[in-house]
Amino acid sequence: MARGRGMERRAEIVRAALEVIAERGYRGASLSAVAERVGLSQQGLLHYFPTKEALLLAVLEERDQWDTGGCAGSDGVWPVALLASLVEYNAMRPGIVQTFSALLGESVTEGHPAREFFTRRYTQVRASMAAILRAEFGERLPGGLSPERAAPLLVAVLDGLQYQWLLDPEAVDMPSAFGDFLTLLRGPGATAEPEAPDTSTPLP
Repeated sequence: MARGRGMERRAEIVRAALEVIAERGYRGASLSAVAERVGLSQQGLLHYFPTKEALLLAVLEERDQWDTGGCAGSDGVWPVALLASLVEYNAMRPGIVQTFSALLGESVTEGHPAREFFTRRYTQVRASMAAILRAEFGERLPGGLSPERAAPLLVAVLDGLQYQWLLDPEAVDMPSAFGDFLTLLRGPGATAEPEAPDTSTPLP
């Protein structure tokens, strides 16, 4: 029972940290601000997360779990249609997207505690995108690129659309723009992405 309460408390702290980072950025966020938001002293928060860096990594890992849970097919590879659904879902949670994007931007600086996380994550994401493209198109996309060469472009579109949408959501329809990109990937004669299939497990 105590372990369950501890896990609930950790989850509450991670959610509060997400809020504080969204408001102030990682460098402007403090453990004391997070502790205050969940009704703890800073010393009490350190019982769950001994450093600010440990809390940051928990935030990033939790965010990735929300994105990946229940979305892969039986072979572990997401259908392209579910990628489009994830883009639609992200458009409904600007606070989470803003926090992740802000941390991604900050992480390119030397010594940032999230730099290793994002470097490792991009290696994994490129491999995942290549697997998605191979499942959809085989060894060559209609334009002639291999899945491995096209994968960084797909990742760039996903992240780049998020930044444009965050800056000007009225001008950039992120789900629609991603659908247009998938049409380009499919080549001449392709139609817009069909509606994503229903799944028993909702997107995070």
